[in-house]
Amino acid sequence: MSTRPVAPDVTGSSPVRALVGAAHAGPTLAVTVLAGLLSVAQGLAPTTTVVVVAAVLAGQLSVGWSNDLVDRARDRAAGRRDKPLATGAASVAVVRTACGAAVLACVVLSFALGPAAGLVHLGCVASAWAYNLGLKATVWSWAPYAVSFGGLTAVVTLADGEAPPWWWPVGAALLGVGAHLLNVLPDLADDAATGVRGLPHRLGPRRIGPVAAVVLVLATAVVLVGAGPPLAVSITVFTVVLGLAAVVVVGTGRSPFAAAVGIALVDALLLVVAR
Repeated sequence: MSTRPVAPDVTGSSPVRALVGAAHAGPTLAVTVLAGLLSVAQGLAPTTTVVVVAAVLAGQLSVGWSNDLVDRARDRAAGRRDKPLATGAASVAVVRTACGAAVLACVVLSFALGPAAGLVHLGCVASAWAYNLGLKATVWSWAPYAVSFGGLTAVVTLADGEAPPWWWPVGAALLGVGAHLLNVLPDLADDAATGVRGLPHRLGPRRIGPVAAVVLVLATAVVLVGAGPPLAVSITVFTVVLGLAAVVVVGTGRSPFAAAVGIALVDALLLVVAR
């Protein structure tokens, strides 16, 4: 039985809404927007930016739908009323078809960016699928996030015919690991009830926040060192991030989680504006 507050039952919602609900719309949108912002920072042509965004969106949709397809039985056992496949609000056949279409679109759109960018992006998507298919339950659960987030920066620059500066993939990889730790936090009880023990679960709820804060502060440091903004800007940004990290460590209630999310947003913004 789930120890989390039961989310509103999505049964009875429209098929489209249920399909979107099974796609992990929040993370899908966040990664897609990040890809678009990185493309703008890289100075890609508008048409290329559109293809990058479309390819990333297709890949993320496939990742979200495959996740809920793989976890359907687990979500049902955990009483996840916010999961359309677990409640029956979404059709398994429809989600499978949509997932297959997303994979096909991802392949076509990725290679439209060129062979190098296409292969790297498909590697990023394959890494995320590996998480869904089993790595999420191991101590290596963080690795797909590092590979996929770090690789995303290379997709953007390779679409422009160049390799990324070293700090883009390193900073993005650290951001991805921090995002993984924060993303899993609300699901710890449900995951534990169904035998999922990734790195965050092994750390435990008390240590996830501080570890995530350290990883995200490292991401900040990497981007600042690599980009080399004016000293005053670096000092200001790092001071703000360290302050948020202190809240993560000593705060109470929801404040540590909110502060960690704040650091992640600062890191994402730095990746874009510091290019």
